[in-house]
Amino acid sequence: MQQETRLIIFHVDLDAFYVSVEARENPALRGAAVVVGADPEQGKGRGVVITCSYEARKFGLRSGMPISRAWKLCPTAAYLPPNFDLYERVSEEVMRTLKGFGDSFEQTGIDEAFLDVTGRVATLAEAQQLAQVVKNAVRSVHGLTCSIGIGPNKSSAKIASDLQKPDGLTVVPLDSPAAFLAPLAVSVIPGVGKKTQTFLHEHGVETIAQLQAVPGRQLMTWFGKTGVWLWGVAHAQEKMPVRAREMPKSLAVERTFREDVHEFGKVYSEAEDAAHELRARVKQAGVRFRVAGIKIRFSHFETHTREMTLPGYTDSEEVLKANARDLLAEFEPRGEAVRLVGVRVSGLERDSAQTETLV
Repeated sequence: MQQETRLIIFHVDLDAFYVSVEARENPALRGAAVVVGADPEQGKGRGVVITCSYEARKFGLRSGMPISRAWKLCPTAAYLPPNFDLYERVSEEVMRTLKGFGDSFEQTGIDEAFLDVTGRVATLAEAQQLAQVVKNAVRSVHGLTCSIGIGPNKSSAKIASDLQKPDGLTVVPLDSPAAFLAPLAVSVIPGVGKKTQTFLHEHGVETIAQLQAVPGRQLMTWFGKTGVWLWGVAHAQEKMPVRAREMPKSLAVERTFREDVHEFGKVYSEAEDAAHELRARVKQAGVRFRVAGIKIRFSHFETHTREMTLPGYTDSEEVLKANARDLLAEFEPRGEAVRLVGVRVSGLERDSAQTETLV
């Protein structure tokens, strides 16, 4: 019986990407507390922190934190608005460099990618040497640092890449990957969110070792088919291939009324229903969005579109619904009959946490 080939996978994660790009453009920001996000307005601003430098994190700042709270914790930080066009351009340049180092390449976000290097290295020592070459190339060509995890599959490599940030290189032993994962908290597993963590903690599962002790059948009872995936990740036996995936440029759901609608409340309601369906498509596609918009067509076929760039990437249905309502509100005072309403998202990136859907 032919022995199965043991894979060697890299997960490459660009460190504090948005902030690092800003510091590359403006060296005065290097080593400083930097926040990319909404305008803090002297502590009165609305919105959130998109990302922040490691220096800012020492003050307790983190992604997703209200910008007003960030200001209170660190008013001396440099607060910058996001420059998504710049970040996307730099990301494309870095990904072109990374792609040349792997047999297979899979970009999973604006700042991260998997490389299958099985055919390029014979030993783990050679894999470490190649990883250092990758890190040096990212630094010398693009002026950025990255952290790399090396493992026998995608999930273990991704977990490893986060353990020694920034500028880290972490190796999961190919002969004992489950033992390497065992002492880590279940929260490090990609896709395990707060609700799942709480559920597992309530059932006495706080570490991956404790998760490994739960029978697969029990995990299936708790999580359905996702339990199979979770068992595979915990035991370092997940075998998802590294492969390029086509990502749509945009996704949309439109609804045409059977009869023109004069009551704008029905327009809002239909838009919310469309947003619900669109969010399901977003999840199915495994992406997140940073631009959300609407389309509205009146009875005489006059059509308008509006869109808004969000502070960061999300797949939130609540954000989608709220944004649609806010953008549609412009047209309510017209009092005209509506023929069609639609909801759209663009500015997509791969949702790397969504290996399987856990919440």
